[in-house]
Amino acid sequence: MTDRRGVVAKRAEDLVPGVPYVRGWNRARRSAGTLADQLVLLGLDSDFPGLVADVNVLGDGLVQLGTVRPDAAEMLAKLIAAGLQAELQGTTADTPAV
Repeated sequence: MTDRRGVVAKRAEDLVPGVPYVRGWNRARRSAGTLADQLVLLGLDSDFPGLVADVNVLGDGLVQLGTVRPDAAEMLAKLIAAGLQAELQGTTADTPAV
């Protein structure tokens, strides 16, 4: 599993000495927990039953959303877009007029 920029490497199946897998997995676990908390508040936790922390062969943490229904993915995308829009409007409102 590799993205366009080569940032995400293949999942760690076999561990190699010297790679900080625990550090990466722990970071992913915290991030997955934060996301899970927000999904609970939104009532979407049951739509993401496969949400788990993982780590890749380089020791980078991964957060797997699991298989989700299209409407759950669409709702998550809309929530992200709404948050970005609100952040942008807040930044614009805080900028003094020239």
